[in-house]
Amino acid sequence: MIAAVSFSAVVTTGIYCRPGCSARPNPSSVRPFALAAAAEAAGFRACLRCRPYRSVAPFTPDAPELVCRAVQLVVDGVLDEHTEVALGQRLGVSPRHLRRLFEQHLGVTPDQLARSRRAHFARRLLDDTDLSFADIAYAAGFGSVRQFNRVCQDTFRATPRELRARRRSSDRLVADGGLALRLPFHPPFEWDTMLEYFSARAIPGVEHVSDGTYRRTVVIEGDPGVLEVSRGGDDHLVLVAHLPHWEGLIHIVQRVRHTFGLDDDIDVAAAKLVRDPLLGPLVRRLPGLRVPGTWDPFETAVRAICGQMISVGAARTLVERIVARHGIEVHGLGALGLSRVFPSPAELARADLDGIGLTATRIEAVHTLATALASGDLVVDRSMDLERFVARLCALRGLGPWTAHYLALRVGYPDAFPSSDLGLRRALEAASGGPVSARDAEAVSERWRPWRSLAATHLWFSTSPGASGARLASVVPPP
Repeated sequence: MIAAVSFSAVVTTGIYCRPGCSARPNPSSVRPFALAAAAEAAGFRACLRCRPYRSVAPFTPDAPELVCRAVQLVVDGVLDEHTEVALGQRLGVSPRHLRRLFEQHLGVTPDQLARSRRAHFARRLLDDTDLSFADIAYAAGFGSVRQFNRVCQDTFRATPRELRARRRSSDRLVADGGLALRLPFHPPFEWDTMLEYFSARAIPGVEHVSDGTYRRTVVIEGDPGVLEVSRGGDDHLVLVAHLPHWEGLIHIVQRVRHTFGLDDDIDVAAAKLVRDPLLGPLVRRLPGLRVPGTWDPFETAVRAICGQMISVGAARTLVERIVARHGIEVHGLGALGLSRVFPSPAELARADLDGIGLTATRIEAVHTLATALASGDLVVDRSMDLERFVARLCALRGLGPWTAHYLALRVGYPDAFPSSDLGLRRALEAASGGPVSARDAEAVSERWRPWRSLAATHLWFSTSPGASGARLASVVPPP
């Protein structure tokens, strides 16, 4: 989604601020901007008092859905390795038309948005870490130190050395091993609830949740690493990264942000859902609940295939067996509860999955999906609209609407809804006092568009201790 008015620029000073800044300019001199990048493109620089580069702007749907998907691809780093032409091709439009849409709705081009994103990430590394300027340049996605210096000068009107000299003593993070980084979010955030979700589905050896911390193994350019994420404060998480190198760190951080839904604007969705007779009490009970994302769509898709028509625990056991047989072992991580990395699509495309407990149909589904991803025939991102994404997945043998919508939900589509999901139907049955079919669930979900993914997440947690007992008598159609 795209940010609503989130920054205010002062014409007389040439500075832009985030909401809540103590500066009090004359209202007649203020210009609103949806994105920091748009303010920078217009010639304004970040306020040194409120430091907007350290905050996260909430996102709202004030632009066409195509632009929203394009922004997500830019944030995910598509333009760090490709051009606007390639971005347009992935979205099915010309680069000229895409630039026109961006300038019309955001006041910034895709390239300008990508450059601002890299500059802001580098600025946070200058504050939070002691990494060298060269390491920061490549970690933030710049092609050279010279380019990094030039963009810092253009964006912040100062060199990297001058910017680091300005950092506050409280900014610097120190970790007992690894590199610590703040991951800001727009509160509230139900961290304990999110951990509960990931803990129940953690793949033994690959993921581990304990003591309020989520840990997992990752593979970066063929080398293993470890990520640890914990609550850092009311407005940020703390990521401790143990990686073989720092190049492309900006992409790692963005994937972690997506995993925990840190860029979601739940306020806009909640404003609609809270008025619903069923979801209202659930939203008020967990106002900071976010849709759980995914570090690796392939990993989540394999788990979804294994979990078709069985319990969460049983699916976890099946995936554990796949990892034990085909995952690469990583030594020295036993103290963290980790031991292996999840196999890649290429590794599972022809892997022997007999004797694990999967049916022949599900083995074929795993092989088909892995082959499509390994060959590049299938790309799991948000370049397609939801309808096309679901249709593309359902065209693969062994994948149906439930798997497609569940994966879409985890990938980040805000309106996905796996209506045949047993957990969702049980939540609706508990509220209505009667049987609810997949068709009934789908009919009910129409009133929650375009935020059905968040609605599904609230329903999944509605049967946890302390959940609301609201009923659906006037909401669920009779069977």
